[in-house]
Amino acid sequence: MSCSSKWIKEQTSWNSYKNTHTHFNWFHEFLKLQNEIGNITRQEAVSMVPPLFLDVCPDHFVLDMCAAPGSKTFQLLEMIYPEGVPGSLPTGVVIANDVDVQRCNLLIHQTKRICTANLIVTNHDAQHFPNCHLYRHHPNGSEIRSFEVPNITRHLFDRVLCDVPCSGDGTLRKAPGIWKKWNVGIANGLYGLQVQIAMRGISLLKVGGRMVYSTCSMNPIENEAVVSEVLHRCGQCVELLDVSIELPHLIRRPGLKKWKVKDKEVWLNSYKDAPKPRRGSIVPGMFPSRCNWSFGSVIHMDEEHTTSTSILEEEVSTLPLERCMRIVPHDQNTGAFFIAVFHKLSNLPEKSTAEIKEASKGLEGKSACTGSVQFPEETKNVDLLDKETDGPAYYNKSDKKYQDNEADDVHLCGHTSASPEMVGRTELQIQGKWRGVDPVIFYRENELTSKIKDFYGIKKSFSFDGNLVTRNSDTKNVKRIYYVSKSVKEVLELNLLAGQQLKIASVGLKMFVRQPYKDGASAPCVFRISSEGLPLLLPHITNQVLYASLLDFKHLLQYKIIKFADFVDSNFREKASTLLLGFCVVVLDNKDKQTAIGCWRGRTNISVMVSSLYCQELLERMDKYVKEDMVLSLHCNDRSFVKAEDQTRVAVVPNVMPKSLGTLG
Repeated sequence: MSCSSKWIKEQTSWNSYKNTHTHFNWFHEFLKLQNEIGNITRQEAVSMVPPLFLDVCPDHFVLDMCAAPGSKTFQLLEMIYPEGVPGSLPTGVVIANDVDVQRCNLLIHQTKRICTANLIVTNHDAQHFPNCHLYRHHPNGSEIRSFEVPNITRHLFDRVLCDVPCSGDGTLRKAPGIWKKWNVGIANGLYGLQVQIAMRGISLLKVGGRMVYSTCSMNPIENEAVVSEVLHRCGQCVELLDVSIELPHLIRRPGLKKWKVKDKEVWLNSYKDAPKPRRGSIVPGMFPSRCNWSFGSVIHMDEEHTTSTSILEEEVSTLPLERCMRIVPHDQNTGAFFIAVFHKLSNLPEKSTAEIKEASKGLEGKSACTGSVQFPEETKNVDLLDKETDGPAYYNKSDKKYQDNEADDVHLCGHTSASPEMVGRTELQIQGKWRGVDPVIFYRENELTSKIKDFYGIKKSFSFDGNLVTRNSDTKNVKRIYYVSKSVKEVLELNLLAGQQLKIASVGLKMFVRQPYKDGASAPCVFRISSEGLPLLLPHITNQVLYASLLDFKHLLQYKIIKFADFVDSNFREKASTLLLGFCVVVLDNKDKQTAIGCWRGRTNISVMVSSLYCQELLERMDKYVKEDMVLSLHCNDRSFVKAEDQTRVAVVPNVMPKSLGTLG
């Protein structure tokens, strides 16, 4: 059973209420299949809220500081991709970062389904994320050696998503283990890390930009206390936005103005109540009032508030923390979430900038997880797509499925040994610039690229030269070639010139894969188009393309290998036999001509180079439409029936045959 989430813009989100009856198992498997292929994204409804308040535009540069497992990154990528001409790319870029090497695997697996050339995945501590440089105006930017002193300027992001590590107590309904393992020390221990990440996000945000800070926790120490500390450090340079009129159907509660701090068995009203031995763990910033802070006040506050507290008197914050949003489970049957939206008014004061630099000094490469983040054990045996959680997210290292599938696209190498303090915690590779990381090399083998363009008939209007990269320094023997957008290319160029500050785990869209020929056959082109790259490249190629009837297209999906003589359409049979030996694209000959699959033209046959999973899913959808068309044809003379049937199809088609069908190639 399902219903739409009214607070999601354009009604693109649906809630599915799980029924444990065995008759609904097919629906669960259907959702997993659609998610794996990329037609839908399965995510807890409340987890979709933070990106919606970023107000992302197609030309924005967006940073997701703590991106794994990748569902929010997927949302951000969808936001920079407006509906437009097939084969076109936006000018924006999404940089998705995560501190953990293994979680980067899952992040890449989640985002590769959208088939984008506008994504960079990095592996850094969020609180020490390096400066990203961008150079927009050099006339020949891809030729790095053609200039010596480029005009390099620090690039700031238009939008920053700061979904920080947290205790995760807002997920207690779906993670029952939290009831047994939760303690106050988790939130108190994460407070400092959360402040550092938030401050780093503000420093990377351009003036006029927007940052969203979020947690899946209900603890004010991780929420309002962090927001209060950020406002205090930034002074008048940052404001907390009131977004109460945005997403009007979303039920939310205002942020807290007062709270107590729990330390072991004691509730504390103010910092002065904390015992001296505990003042290393309990800091002034955890409390609502600023009156006991040793470094003084930066933001103008109401002076009429009393500075003394008693057992019955609580401190009250003078900051507009009511502009924060609290989402609680019992309001709309969701998990709990906290969201705060910051707007940067001017550059940070020198004191705040110095504090950020001091905190980052000498710490590059150390783990962002200080030992306080707990990974729930009860999620180990749950399906990866089902157990996706916010906060203490978990990656099952024993699941070979994800390790093997992403081995070709993840270019980070972990270490075999770890320090004692890292054992049992998140495994973070500690390396130089960057030991164990494959380099990003611009692919400039003109002879091979010319063969690729000639073989596939790539149009001159498509930005090809200079946009290809590889992860192998031996460019003569590369196995995979990646395509990057113009904006990503500029980021990569400047990253190289700035000393490779970014540790890049994955970049761009896998476009070409080296395909060996059998039986010693001559090779007109040794590279085939990858399944991920086909949707982008399809509108721009003129050679090696076949248009198949519905019947022949279905036969290819069913039997995988078909001899030329066995095709029903004689025109298709004739054109297939005249193609050059090697990779080809078979397009369903319908109105939009966007449904395509990659195939191999052999000596006597054509074989499908698409996984059985995609073939099965595509066949099921095609069968459904064949049946619907038959019903329409039987009642074509009954205008009232046709009108009603058309209305039904309008309601069904977006959910059954989405526009991303072309990505199945």
